[in-house]
Amino acid sequence: MSDPVALVRVPELSGVAEYAYAAAVAPPARLVFTAGACPLDAEGRTVAPGDPSAQARQVMVNLETALAAAGARLADVVKTTVYVASGRRADLVAVWEVVRDAFGDHDPPSTLLGVAVLGYPDQLVEVEAVAAVRDPEPPRTSTPGSDR
Repeated sequence: MSDPVALVRVPELSGVAEYAYAAAVAPPARLVFTAGACPLDAEGRTVAPGDPSAQARQVMVNLETALAAAGARLADVVKTTVYVASGRRADLVAVWEVVRDAFGDHDPPSTLLGVAVLGYPDQLVEVEAVAAVRDPEPPRTSTPGSDR
């Protein structure tokens, strides 16, 4: 089965960006939309307060886990949005390096934003993603409250 995700390079645009400028999804594919992955441990505590890179590493672990539960993986991601609660460009760059490295050679289009605040106490990083997969089998589903 062929990959439904095609990353689009745009030679007319700057090569400085470390991601594809667009992605196309070939039918038939199932889209997976994640909530923002947060830097929370299994007990719901924010990990590594004050350390954007360490939080980004936990976020990417959590994102991979959420994608896997929906039958997807990082290589299936079509688009990400990366939020960093900081006005410092160095913090944004540090987080981006972690996110980029987690994706390896797969460099989907992404938006990187510095924001004022995120939802959990001490949270500095959040990443949401859209993935596209072809299903050999349906994703795991649960009823409300059964995942605890």
